[in-house]
Amino acid sequence: MRDWDDAYANSAHVPGSDKLPALWAERAATYRAGLKEFRSDIAYGAGERQKLDLILPDGDSKGLVVFVHGGYWMRFDKSAWTDLAGGARHHGWTVALPSYTLTPAARISDITAEIAAAITKAAALIPGPIRLAGHSAGGHLVTRMLCDDSRLEPAVYNRIAGTLSISGLHDLRPLLKTRMNETLRMTIEEATLESAALHLPRGHSPLTAWVGGGERPEFIRQSDLMANIWTGFDVPTRLVIDPGLNHFTVVDGLKDPLSAITARLIGLD
Repeated sequence: MRDWDDAYANSAHVPGSDKLPALWAERAATYRAGLKEFRSDIAYGAGERQKLDLILPDGDSKGLVVFVHGGYWMRFDKSAWTDLAGGARHHGWTVALPSYTLTPAARISDITAEIAAAITKAAALIPGPIRLAGHSAGGHLVTRMLCDDSRLEPAVYNRIAGTLSISGLHDLRPLLKTRMNETLRMTIEEATLESAALHLPRGHSPLTAWVGGGERPEFIRQSDLMANIWTGFDVPTRLVIDPGLNHFTVVDGLKDPLSAITARLIGLD
C-alpha cells in the first residue's frame, strides 16, 4: 500500500528544511525595507487574514501579478514571500500577495472563495492584464480560478493573461488518505469539487504547470496531470520540469528578472 503521508512530505526529504521558514521571513523583510512603494494590509474581506500587500514597480505598472503562497492551506501568510515579487516587479509589474484564512478555521472551499475576492480587490486597484501564480497549495488556488465554477466576475476573469501553478496540487482526493486531513477536514465531495483537474476549464486562458525535477514524485505527477488533462480541452498548457530543484527552491527564480520562470510568469517566453 502506498504511503500517502510520505508522498506529500516535502520537508522530510529536504535536509535543513526546518530552518527555511525563518530564512524566508528574513529575506522578505529585507526586501520590503528596500522598496520605494509598498502598500500593506489592504482588506479584501472582513476576516482577520483577508488582507493583501501590493508591491509596486518604480515606474508605470504594466499590469497585475497575484502570487498565492502555499503551506498545505494550513500555515504561512503573505509576509514570508515579498521578495518573490522581485523578478516581475523589475519588469514593471505590480505584485499582489494575499493572505487567507487557514484550515481548520476555514474549509479549502472557503479559501478558494477568499482568493477570488483577493484577486477581485487587487484587480480593482491595478489596471491592465492579470497574471496568476501560486506555489503548492497556492498552485491549487490559482488553477481553481480558471475552472468552470470560478467565482471571478467576467470583467476580472477576462483580464487573466496566464496562470503559473508551481508545484501545484490539482487532484486533492489522495490527501484524504493523509494525516493532514485531520486538519483539512475534507470529505470526498469537497476534495472532488476542489480538484481543478476534475473540472472543465472556464475558457482558454493559458496555464503552465511548473515543478522541480528534484521534488517528490507525487508533485511531478500532479503537475503532469493538470497539463495533460486540460490540453484535451484546448487550453494552451505547458508542463515544465525544472531540473534539480526541490519543492522549496523551485520558487527562487521568481526573484530573478532573468530567470526562465519569471519570463514564463510575465509572458516573455
